[in-house]
Amino acid sequence: MADLSIVGDKLFESWTTARDNFPAFLEAHQSTLGNLASSALSTIGNTAIGLLMLIIAFIVAGVFMAYGDLGRRASGKLLRRIVGPDRGPKLQKLAVATVRSVALGVLGVAAIQALLVGVGLAFADVPGAGIWAIVTLVVAVIQVPLLVITIPAIAYIWSGDGGTAMNVVWTVYLLLAGLADNVLKPMFLGRGVEAPMPVILIGALGGMASAGIIGLFAGAVLLTVFYEVFMAWVAEEHDEEEQPLTRGLTQTPAGRHSPTQRCPGSRLSRSPCWGCWTASSLECEACRFDRY
Repeated sequence: MADLSIVGDKLFESWTTARDNFPAFLEAHQSTLGNLASSALSTIGNTAIGLLMLIIAFIVAGVFMAYGDLGRRASGKLLRRIVGPDRGPKLQKLAVATVRSVALGVLGVAAIQALLVGVGLAFADVPGAGIWAIVTLVVAVIQVPLLVITIPAIAYIWSGDGGTAMNVVWTVYLLLAGLADNVLKPMFLGRGVEAPMPVILIGALGGMASAGIIGLFAGAVLLTVFYEVFMAWVAEEHDEEEQPLTRGLTQTPAGRHSPTQRCPGSRLSRSPCWGCWTASSLECEACRFDRY
C-alpha cells in the first residue's frame, strides 16, 4: 500500500493509525466517517426504493398483460370520449407503439450492449465480468457513454501479460461494443412511431430522471402524444390559413369566367382578378365591374 503513487503514504499512515489505536482513529475522523456513512445509507435507501418500484412495476405489468384485451378496449373508449372518435384510436396506437419503441430502443439496446461487453470481458479474462455486465446494463439504460467502463477495462487488459495482437483485438472489440448504441438506437428507437426519434429519446430520459424506470416509458409516451397533438393542431391552423379566398364561389355566375381560369376579357388591368384571386392573373372588364 505504501508503494502506491500519490496516495500510498497517506493510506499507509491511516491504516497504521487505525490498526494501532482504532478508537482514536474514529474520533479523529468522526465527521468524515459520518458523511460517508450518511451517503452510503442514502444510496442504499434509494437503491432499495428503486428495486421496490421495479418489482411493483413488474406486478402491475403482469396484471395488465393478464387483462390486456379488456384494458385495450377500455383505454380506447376513454380516448375516443376525450379526444373524439377520429383521434382516439390514433393516439391509442401511438401510445402502444411508443412503449414498444422505448422497450426495444432503450432497454433492448442496453441489454445487447451489456451482453457484448460482458462476453468480451469474460474472454479477455477481466475479473468480475458478470458484475461488469450488470453495471454496463444500468449505465446503458441511463444513457451514460459506455466508455466509462470499456476504457478502464482496456487499460487493465494492456497492463496484463497478454500478447499485443490479442490486446489490440479486445481493444477494438470493446470500443465497438461500447459505441454500438450509435448504430442500434436509430434502427430500433422510433421504429413504427410517427414521432421523430429525438422526441421519444428526450421523453424517455426526462421521465427516467424524474420518475425512474416507470418514467422511462411514461415520459416518452406523454411527450410523444403531446408532440403529435401539437403538430395536428398546427396543421389544422395551417390548413385554415391556406383556404382559398374564393370560398363559396364554386359556381361561376353568368358572364364570368371560372375561378381557375384566366380572364378572357379584352380590357385588362394589372390588379388581381376577382374570379381567381391570384396575383399572376389579370382582371377583365366584367370581373372588374362586378367587383366594384
